[in-house]
Amino acid sequence: MSHYAKIEDNIVVDVIVATSDVAGTLEGTWIQTSYNNNIRKNFAGLGHTYDSVRDAFVSPKPSPSWVLDEDTCIWEAPVAMPVDDQVYHWDESTTAWVLDA
Repeated sequence: MSHYAKIEDNIVVDVIVATSDVAGTLEGTWIQTSYNNNIRKNFAGLGHTYDSVRDAFVSPKPSPSWVLDEDTCIWEAPVAMPVDDQVYHWDESTTAWVLDA
């Protein structure tokens, strides 16, 4: 059994578990995805984009200032999040990580 993402206008609208025989009979465009990221860079999720040039699934851009890592197809903040035991959230207005209260 494998995971398959249904693609409409390059957007993931459904993800199912099926055999390749069953997936081959489904209507629409279904592309195999992998929860351990063995194929197509990232596991497909609802609302993700399928980039056929990169043959990769890309999550929605979290904030306007974030940049796509071309190798991993994962969005990265322009500033690295601090690595400590604190919890932070991204503040787009200051383009900085802010410590949660």
